[in-house]
Amino acid sequence: MAKLTIGDVDVQGRKVLVRVDFNVPLDEQCNITDDTRIRAALPTIRYILDNGGKAILMSHLGRPKGKVVESLRMNPVAKRLSELLGLTVKKMDDCIGSEVNNAISTMSNGDVVLLENLRFHAEETAGDEDFAKELASSADIYIDDAFGTAHRAHASMVGVTHYIAESAAGYLLEKEIRYLSGVVEKPKKPFIAILGGAKVSDKIPVIENLLDKVDCLLIGGAMAYTFLKAQNIAVGLSRVEEDKLEICQKLLSDAKEKNTELLLPQDHVIADAFKNDANRMVTDNSETPDGWMGLDIGPNTIVTYAHRIRKACTVLWNGPMGVFEMSNFAGGTEGVARALADSASVSIVGGGDSVSAINKLGLADFVTHVSTGGGASLEYLEGKVLPGVAALTDKN
Repeated sequence: MAKLTIGDVDVQGRKVLVRVDFNVPLDEQCNITDDTRIRAALPTIRYILDNGGKAILMSHLGRPKGKVVESLRMNPVAKRLSELLGLTVKKMDDCIGSEVNNAISTMSNGDVVLLENLRFHAEETAGDEDFAKELASSADIYIDDAFGTAHRAHASMVGVTHYIAESAAGYLLEKEIRYLSGVVEKPKKPFIAILGGAKVSDKIPVIENLLDKVDCLLIGGAMAYTFLKAQNIAVGLSRVEEDKLEICQKLLSDAKEKNTELLLPQDHVIADAFKNDANRMVTDNSETPDGWMGLDIGPNTIVTYAHRIRKACTVLWNGPMGVFEMSNFAGGTEGVARALADSASVSIVGGGDSVSAINKLGLADFVTHVSTGGGASLEYLEGKVLPGVAALTDKN
C-alpha cells in the first residue's frame, strides 16, 4: 500500500495512539465470548512495546449511541488484553479529559493504556473535529489497526489524522488491504467468488464490481431466491426482495455477456417453517411446493460448489449458504467451508457470518486470510475508497 505502515515509523520513547477494533461479543455477564479481534491486534501492540513505545489504545464496543452504558465499558477487554500481553493494562474511565491526559503524561516506555469506549461520546460517530483534536492531543504518532471500521469517517479514524504529523497503518490493517487488493487487482486464476447471506441488495455493488474479475460466481443463502424468482422459478415462501428482481435479471444477463459463470443452487433444503425442528426435505428448482421455504443449499449444490472451489487458485467467500445458526440448515455453509479449507487456493473469508461459521467449525487456520471487517471488506470489494485508509500519511 502507498501509505505509511508501522514499520516506517520510529516509536522509541513516543506516545503512540492506536485505533484498534475491540468490538468483541459479550454474554449477559459481560464476559468476552470470542477474543479474535483482540488477538488480531497483538502484533501491532507488541511491536510498539518491544521497540520502546507507549501504547494508547482506543476502540468502540457495541452501540451505546453517545451515552454511557455500563455493560459496554471496556473493562472486560482490558482484563483479557492484560492476560494476553502478560502485563497490566491501565484502563481509563473516559477517552478524553484531564484524567486521561495525566495518565498518558506519566506513562513509561512499554506501558499500555486503554481508553474508555469511544462511542460513549456522540462526537465520535459524528466525526467531530474538536473531539478528534482532544483524542490526538497527547499523542506523537497515530496508528490505524481497525480495519473493521475503516469504512467509517469517524473522529478516531479520520479526524485524529488532522492533528498528528505521522499516521500509519498497523500490521492488521496492512494485512487486510494486502490480501483484499490482491484479490481485486491481481488474483491468480481461476478466481471464484462465493456470495451468500440474506439480502441480495447488500451484495449488488460487489457483484457488479466482481463480474469483470472473477471466472465464476457461486451464489447461496436467501439472496439466491431473488435470482431464482427473477428466472421465473417457483420459490414458495423463500425470502425474496421483489424490488430487486429486475436488477437480478440484469446481473444474470451481464454475467452471460462477460462470459462469467454465475451459478445458482440447483437443489435446496426446504422447510415448512423458519425453525430448526420444522419439517424439511430436499427439492430441486422445479419442485418447491407452496408454503415451504428454502433455508439451505442442497446436497447436489454442495458437491458442485465444492468441486469448483477445489479447482480454483483464488477464492473469496462472503456470506453463509443457509441459516447456519440452525444445525439442520448448516450443511451448505459447512460444505463450502470444508471445501475451502481442503483447497490449495489463496482463500479469503470476509463478512461476520462467514467468519463466525469458519471459526465455529475450527477451520480458520486452514484458509489464507480471515478478514476482521465485514462492512469494510464489502465496501473495498465494491471498489470504494475506505476513509480510514485514505486519511493515513502517504509514503514519499
